[in-house]
Amino acid sequence: MKPDAIVASDLRRAAATAAELATVSGLTVAHDAALRETYAGEWQGLTHQEIVERYGEQYAAWKRGEPVRRGGGELETEVADRAAPVVLEHAEKLPEDGTLVVVSHGGTIRTTIGRLLGLEAHHWEGLGGLSNCCWSVLGEGARGWRLLEHNAGTLPEPVLGDDD
Repeated sequence: MKPDAIVASDLRRAAATAAELATVSGLTVAHDAALRETYAGEWQGLTHQEIVERYGEQYAAWKRGEPVRRGGGELETEVADRAAPVVLEHAEKLPEDGTLVVVSHGGTIRTTIGRLLGLEAHHWEGLGGLSNCCWSVLGEGARGWRLLEHNAGTLPEPVLGDDD
């Protein structure tokens, strides 16, 4: 895909992934703490089972789509508030038809995509999760951002159509 720029979370796994891409592309990585994963407060480091056992009602409310500060941490909208502007800032610096690679974390990527697409926050869960080492591809359409690929593990094939 020949990226023109790479921006990444400064957390270890994302930074290491971005460094690998930088090695093969010859680009440098811009690191930004705003691309970090959602801070989940007291849920941090717990297994799914431990969260359900200790915070069952809070977990159930979050799964229903209610705005929940999981473990006293961030709301999903707050994650999008900090991450989406970083993506837009770097995208604005691209050459025409340029490619920006954003290396971040599943929750942050999902909420940022939701924000960029203009979806209401309660619909972000509908995007589904993002597996490790997979990616999503957004492009600019006539009416704004478009989701071209999600949770992909192979390079995208162009979609032929007349709805540019």
